[in-house]
Amino acid sequence: MNSLKKIALIDDDSTYVFLTKRMIKSANISTQIDEFHDGLQALNFLKANQNNAEVLPDVIFLDLSMPIMDGWEFLEEYTEVEPSIRKSIILYIVSSSISPHDFERSRNFSVVSDFIIKPLNKERFIQIMGDLS
Repeated sequence: MNSLKKIALIDDDSTYVFLTKRMIKSANISTQIDEFHDGLQALNFLKANQNNAEVLPDVIFLDLSMPIMDGWEFLEEYTEVEPSIRKSIILYIVSSSISPHDFERSRNFSVVSDFIIKPLNKERFIQIMGDLS
């Protein structure tokens, strides 16, 4: 596998995105980060590139609360298109929600690998990237 890991951050919180990118850089893991400020923007990118594995992310970190298309709506749509995407993508929900209902709801989506409560810390990020190798 290519050592460069591609990450998609789907989150409308610019402060969180900035801090997460800074944490990723401090982890010294070779990454490329694509930012999407809502689920629709990310979904359109994935659909447009579903046959181009080189530009698709290895990992998606998805927020739940966003304008235009929230994380739940994204998951509904992504579940439909995921079989036609020519790359296996690992998806994590990263949310500030501590609601047991949200956690349980996330378990209804087979495409969700885990539910992480914000912020994503460096140790967990390194573990996720190590699992890709």
